[in-house]
Amino acid sequence: MTNNTSPRGLVISDLHVSVETEQGPKPILKGVDLTVRPGEIHAIMGPTGSGKSTLAYSLAGHPKYTITSGSAVLDGTELVGLSVDERAKAGLFLAMQYPVEIPGVSVANFLRTAKTAIDGQAPPLRTWVKDVNASLAQMQLDDEFSSRSVNEGFSGGEKKRNEIVQLDLLNPKYAILDETDSGLDIDALKVVADGVNRYAAQGDRGVLIITHYTRILRYIKPDFVHVFVDGHVVADGDESLAESLEETGYEKYLAANGGAAEGAVASQAGGSLA
Repeated sequence: MTNNTSPRGLVISDLHVSVETEQGPKPILKGVDLTVRPGEIHAIMGPTGSGKSTLAYSLAGHPKYTITSGSAVLDGTELVGLSVDERAKAGLFLAMQYPVEIPGVSVANFLRTAKTAIDGQAPPLRTWVKDVNASLAQMQLDDEFSSRSVNEGFSGGEKKRNEIVQLDLLNPKYAILDETDSGLDIDALKVVADGVNRYAAQGDRGVLIITHYTRILRYIKPDFVHVFVDGHVVADGDESLAESLEETGYEKYLAANGGAAEGAVASQAGGSLA
């Protein structure tokens, strides 16, 4: 449902999420409150197993995760209950930590199909290949990538750069980048960061970066940094908070949240829920 009187933004309120395990439902998110406004860049940092990726995939509509209570509203549209496609049409984009391969589907055709579904009309074919190739060039990928199967045979860095090509061409309202910096060397990191900065420079787009490390935040300057422990936000600040975490780690936040460290270990034992 859309409420046209609601303020613009990705507004996450008291979000609780569980995942099915052999022992039954396991709570992962335990009351997340976070708002990303147009034009803002937010970064979420936290230890492995704290639920950062669970937040990303829950917002995108991954069936593995069940939203048990709370809400996630994008520019007045409640995302909870919508399909993955409907969330994308509403303006949400997820760059995955582990991009999947799609054999037999070319990059150009995949992107044109996605663009058509989101916009409700196909982009002009006479200009589409040119647009795709221009975006690939910005990400330092050769034209031949447009005719290759999505991510098939791509290196880790090529997969991450291809995610930013998608971000560029689909141009969503809000982008969630789930550990986009993982596995990138310094040159690839700079290329990816430049792509994200071009997207954010439009001025009316919201970005949520999920990361373990500060290195990407040295190229993409966040307006807000949030510390994520045991399934919820435990501290907020500006980019100086990220630098502090680099020096001191998460120990004081884990200690303040009791059994969070044990919970993180248990989460990792049950799967990749970081």
